[in-house]
Amino acid sequence: MYPWERISPESDTTLRIIHEAASRGHTVALTTPNSLTVRDSVAHAFCNVLRRESKFTSNIPSFYRKAQFKRCKLPLAGFDVIIMRANPPLDTVALNFLDSVRNDVFIMNDIDGLRVANNKLYPASFSGDASRFVPATHVSKNREYLEQVLKDSPTEKMIMKPLNGFGGQGVIVIEKNARQNFRSLLDFYIGSGDSSNYVILQEYVTGADQGDVRILMLNGEPIGAMRRVPAGDDVRSNIHAGGKEVKHHLTKEEKELCRAIGPQLVRDGLYFVGLDVINGKLIEVNVLSPGGISRINRLNRVKLQSRVIDFIENVVAAKELVLERKSAFRKVIDDAETV
Repeated sequence: MYPWERISPESDTTLRIIHEAASRGHTVALTTPNSLTVRDSVAHAFCNVLRRESKFTSNIPSFYRKAQFKRCKLPLAGFDVIIMRANPPLDTVALNFLDSVRNDVFIMNDIDGLRVANNKLYPASFSGDASRFVPATHVSKNREYLEQVLKDSPTEKMIMKPLNGFGGQGVIVIEKNARQNFRSLLDFYIGSGDSSNYVILQEYVTGADQGDVRILMLNGEPIGAMRRVPAGDDVRSNIHAGGKEVKHHLTKEEKELCRAIGPQLVRDGLYFVGLDVINGKLIEVNVLSPGGISRINRLNRVKLQSRVIDFIENVVAAKELVLERKSAFRKVIDDAETV
């Protein structure tokens, strides 16, 4: 995850997952990508192991302030589960460390899933019925091509954003009647030389000025949602960009969207993700550290982190059952030699 010191205790989703796991008596250890290491060809991490409290507090901000840790170097293969909650951009080296333990530990979200879905290109991979929920998207470093895309667009405006941005960073509306400024914006967004960046031009979805809907998906099913409303004249509805959240019930179209893309999310090992949806169109899939649990909890008087930990416990229990059955069957076979 990101460093403990950067947590906002009133709203942080990762903190709520940690609190729920600790409240059930699980051993919880926190680490960052920079703390991964290898000793004797075995992947380890320098971890902060959460000390168990004699009297566990249900108040999460208080839990955060009082938390005490013990620093340990621990083998990754010894854990039942590793929950990936590091902020973008994706640390591919960290995933290389985890490759060595993927058969020993349940990793959420899956390493390969993170590799294919960590940027804004992932929605373009949906096919069949799911593709109708994805707005027309263009990605390029070629300035002339992007200028032509804007010129040929059937709508009067488009959304432009950096491919690897997050939290609403760099999201702007481009209007056809301001095309004279477009080349200058492309120069700024793309840059030059080996360090140049990809830019996304996306169909402007009607209703974007009214905000978007964040849907949290667990194992291919929606478990909660909220509407995020932009602040003032800002096009971005992200909470970190000044937006505010309001209660939201999924529409029929949003439920259809979830049913259409849920199976692919599960196939890709993306068990806990956040969908950003505008007017029934899928804008982004957040797979690295999707947030929103605390706000959805408050708006709906629920406790979504319980469902997340329930899911993880069930996966681990199923894996343990398979191992127990395998061990029992192997003993029967070994005993056959002595009969």
